[in-house]
Amino acid sequence: MSECPHVAEMPRPEPAPLADTCPECLADGTHPVQLRLCLSCGHVGCCDSSAGRHATGHFSSTGHPVMRTFEPGESWRWCFVDGSIV
Repeated sequence: MSECPHVAEMPRPEPAPLADTCPECLADGTHPVQLRLCLSCGHVGCCDSSAGRHATGHFSSTGHPVMRTFEPGESWRWCFVDGSIV
């Protein structure tokens, strides 16, 4: 894993999660496969293996570049701009 310039721009400490699950999935009546946390604002969205792909949708609508897994026992982060684990 390497650092990208977007990681350095993330708020410290990271924002608190705004929800315990993907609110868009709840509204749609679907279930997320896994969850992701936006490191710019705390939005919780579902992964691309989920029907809604709401974490990617959040990036597309906001431009917030880095998210991290919101799964217990995992700690990786993904930069949408660089398309890589950071």
